[in-house]
Amino acid sequence: MVHVRTPRLLLWILAATLLVAACVPDPTNRPSPSLIVAPAIPTPVPTPAGPTPTPSFVRPTPTPQPTFFVYTVHSGDSLAAIAKRYGTTALSIAYWNRLAYPTLDPDSAGYKPNFIGVGWMLRLIPNGVVDPENLPPGAATPEPLVSDEPTDPSPLPEGG
Repeated sequence: MVHVRTPRLLLWILAATLLVAACVPDPTNRPSPSLIVAPAIPTPVPTPAGPTPTPSFVRPTPTPQPTFFVYTVHSGDSLAAIAKRYGTTALSIAYWNRLAYPTLDPDSAGYKPNFIGVGWMLRLIPNGVVDPENLPPGAATPEPLVSDEPTDPSPLPEGG
């Protein structure tokens, strides 16, 4: 006895075979094993992490030099007392003023640290000390940048 289902099963098998055949490439289009070339794998090249820096030709900003304070010597003053008052040393005041007042040059034979004259205008840097390894240039004539003298130029009354 022949079942009616047999033709259906055959149709299913035929459909599956055609589907498989459609997925398999045609043997005539296959390359021969001697012509198969491995795909080229690119060699990694190291690259910088960011943009290439451009050189800077800007000069650094120089550090400003300290501003000198000009002190006018009064009767009874000494280098040590002036230095203590302004937070520096007598030797520093001597170095800062050695060209204007040669007796204050610590490097000369005529050095007299206890001799200062009334009216001398001494340059000093409050709370600053001279580094003996890096001596500052002296000044021929002190110029008052800041002074301890009153700003009123009127003469003092007589007898006072």
